[in-house]
Amino acid sequence: METDFCAGFIGFGLIGGSIAKALKKAYPACQLYALNHHGTIPHPSLQKALEDGILDGIETSLEEKLMRCRIIFLCAPVLTNISYLKSLKPLLSKNTILTDVGSVKGNIYEAVQKLSMTASFIGGHPMTGSEKTGYENADSLLMENAYYILTPTEDASARDLTFLKNLVEAMGSIPIVLDCNEHDNIVAAISHVPHIIASSLVNMVRTSDDEENHMFSLAAGGFKDITRIASSSPVMWQNICLTNSDSITTFLDRYIGELSSMKALISEKEEARLLNTFQAAKDYRDSIPKRRVNAPGRVYELYLDIIDEAGAIASIATLLASNSISIKNIGILHNREFEEGVLHMEFYEDTAVEQAADLLKRHHYTIYQR
Repeated sequence: METDFCAGFIGFGLIGGSIAKALKKAYPACQLYALNHHGTIPHPSLQKALEDGILDGIETSLEEKLMRCRIIFLCAPVLTNISYLKSLKPLLSKNTILTDVGSVKGNIYEAVQKLSMTASFIGGHPMTGSEKTGYENADSLLMENAYYILTPTEDASARDLTFLKNLVEAMGSIPIVLDCNEHDNIVAAISHVPHIIASSLVNMVRTSDDEENHMFSLAAGGFKDITRIASSSPVMWQNICLTNSDSITTFLDRYIGELSSMKALISEKEEARLLNTFQAAKDYRDSIPKRRVNAPGRVYELYLDIIDEAGAIASIATLLASNSISIKNIGILHNREFEEGVLHMEFYEDTAVEQAADLLKRHHYTIYQR
C-alpha cells in the first residue's frame, strides 16, 4: 500500500476535513492539497487546515498539484461536484482516482458516463457526519467505525478499488461495495426520508405554535430526538432532494401510506391493531445494534438523576475531569417527557460514555443510557 501518496480535495467542510484529518493520522507522509475556489485569498477554513498541518498546500487552480494527485475527493454538495467533472476530465492521469462523498450516487454516475470518465471514477459515501458543518467541526473520529459505501463504475480497475478500500480501512471506516442505484434506494429509505420527516415535523410545530410559543418552550424528549437532523445544512439537503427525487418520492409514498393506516387505526380506535403496530415497530427498532457504527449525527449521551442543590453539576464535572473524561455538552432537562434522568450529558465518543457511566455508577449515581 502506498503511504506517501498525494490527495486533493475540492470542497473542504465537515466531511472533507474529517477525511483529511483521518488520512494524515493514518499516513503522516501523505501530501494533501485543497482547491481554493474563493479567489487568490485562501478561505479561512483552508488557512486553518494549513496551519493545523492537515493540508500541505492550497491551490488556486485545478491544473497545479491536483492534476498530479493519486486520488481527488469531491466534497462539495452533489450538484457542485457534478459541475466540476468537465473541468477535471482533461487533467486526470490514468493513475488518478476521482471519488466523491455525496449521499446520492445516481446523478454523478450518469454524468461520469456521459463524459466517458468511468475508468477514473469510484463513487463514495461515508455514512457519518453531524448536524454541525464546516472544517471547524471536522474530526478524524467521525470516520471511525462508520460504513463507507463505495460504488465503482463498471470500468473502474480492481487496483484502484483496492487502493480506495485500503484508504477507507486506514481511516477506521468499514468499506461496503454497492451498485449506485441500490445505494440510492437504501439511503432514501434510511436517511433522506427521515430528514424530510424531521424538517416537516419542525415546520408543523413552527406554524402551529401559539403567540406565547408554548410548543417551542416545551419541546423536548421525543420531539428533539426525531428532529435533531433537521439542523443539518439546508443546501446539502436541497441538493439531495433534487438528485435522488425518484427514490425519495417512492419511499415518501410508502411512508404516507403508513401514516394513513395509522390515522385510520387511531380514528377507529382499533385497540389490538394499534398495539400490534407499535409492538412491531419497537421490536424491529430494538433489534438494530446500538453500537454498530457512528451513524450520521450520532450523539454519545447519557442521563442521570442528581439532587437539586448547589454544586451538584460541578461535582460531576470535576469527577469526570479528574478521570480525563471530556464532556462535550451538559444541561438540565426541564421537560422530562420520554426522558429518564434530569441531567443530560454528551461526550465525544462511545468509549467516553462507557467510562463515564461506569465511574458515576461507582459513585452511586443512577445512570440511564439510551
